[in-house]
Amino acid sequence: MAKSQEAPRGLFQKLLDVIEHLGNKVPHPAVLFLTLILLVTLLSVLFQWMGVSVSYQRINPETHEIEQATTSIRSLLSADGIRFVFTSVVSNFINFGPVGIIMVAMIGVGLAERSGLIGALIRKIVMVAPPQSMTAILVTLGVLSSIASDAGYLVLIPLGAVAFHSLGRHPLAGLAAAFAGVAAAFGANFLVKPIDGILAEMTNDAIHIVDPSRSIDLTANFYFGIASSILLIVVCTFISSRIVEPRLGKYEGDSPSPDSQSLSSEESRGLKYAFWALLVFIVAILLLTLPSNAPLRNPETGTIIGDSPFMSSLVFLIMLVFLVTGIAYGMGAKTIQSADSAFDAITKTFADLAGLLFLFFVIGQFVAYFTYTNLGTVLAVKLADGLGDANLGSTTLLLAFLFIGLVMSIPVPNILPKWAILAPVFVPLFLKLGIDPDVVLAAYRVSDSPPNVINPLLPHFALVVGFTRRWQHDAGVGTVVAMMLPYAAATAVTWMLLFFAWYWLNLPFGT
Repeated sequence: MAKSQEAPRGLFQKLLDVIEHLGNKVPHPAVLFLTLILLVTLLSVLFQWMGVSVSYQRINPETHEIEQATTSIRSLLSADGIRFVFTSVVSNFINFGPVGIIMVAMIGVGLAERSGLIGALIRKIVMVAPPQSMTAILVTLGVLSSIASDAGYLVLIPLGAVAFHSLGRHPLAGLAAAFAGVAAAFGANFLVKPIDGILAEMTNDAIHIVDPSRSIDLTANFYFGIASSILLIVVCTFISSRIVEPRLGKYEGDSPSPDSQSLSSEESRGLKYAFWALLVFIVAILLLTLPSNAPLRNPETGTIIGDSPFMSSLVFLIMLVFLVTGIAYGMGAKTIQSADSAFDAITKTFADLAGLLFLFFVIGQFVAYFTYTNLGTVLAVKLADGLGDANLGSTTLLLAFLFIGLVMSIPVPNILPKWAILAPVFVPLFLKLGIDPDVVLAAYRVSDSPPNVINPLLPHFALVVGFTRRWQHDAGVGTVVAMMLPYAAATAVTWMLLFFAWYWLNLPFGT
């Protein structure tokens, strides 16, 4: 990693250098996940031989009913395990979430990039936005991006790097700021997200174990979410400006020339075409969404936010908006002059994804094998049972719950499966102690997000490593972990402090 020779190296910066050095000793991510597959296989054989199992109450993700379950470790080398390994390879890859998202979204994003739209748009933003505010803008957009589920990983993170490079700043600092907003603050937002409704439903299922007459709404953490968003934007902006960017130092790659910061007449015309195309697209989507019987509303409830065709089609809509505006820009800037040139841009984009898709193939197998063995479920239940039997006070128990959530976010990075296991254990437990379910759900959000930025098991982590290598060819897992560790630590600590202050002051977490 290029660093300014004049920059002083404090103890913390040296520690991050050591973490980066050791982390980059880890082999290629594909080899890392192949090694993890071997480790999971060995552990599954050992723990099945030992007869490890757990009994617990869980929420059925399909029926949302509480059911008693017993889960045992399943060996990947048993007859059933071997059958699963041999027969599930294709489905493991196809059903791995990021594969579909990146393949669909990159049809539009790739064309927009190769037409020149993204570069011109970023230069335009750089020209009109105060340079000192760019970090805060990226973090804020990252926080808001969770409304579109995982799309922020694909779109915003690489754009952050390009925006910083256009300003003559280190592109990895922009990438890190965007990644922090997208991932470390995933549980916070100024808006109600689709996932909020699912979390509320699962929480209500857990509440009904002890009190069938009580429920929470999807806005149960709305006020806390707004305050959390403001706090995390400030914290991540501060970490970027005071720790991450100084550590990265001066970028030693190609610097943007002064001429490259201005827009040619063709580029300006292309942006105007893209703007009008965007307005037409927005009007079309509004017509498909706002009328009472619009096709993108939920056909039964009429809702737009939550369980609706509109929310389910966000990735497709993102692909369309980039595709439409990219084509319009290309026609105005004369970078796309035929259908063949547009198709060629999309084809080249898919060619660039070949290495990433192979990595996703390996990661998809690991995720499926790890899930099959039940190792994550058994670990979560064991930790939850141990905490439930500890006979702690409410504040101490909440702190321990936060710690368990942070620990469990590494092997089980997805917010929903983890809550399906933890909610039936902790929501009733805290209710018996007089702690409201909205408080427990808020604590879970705090514990879930910060580890995302340093978790190699996060499905999108490999994607971020790939984006990093675009600007620093020798970058590896250690580069990203060392770069993002200050964000993980700062967001975890400050968010927990905000949570306990909110709880002790008895402020409403939502409506």
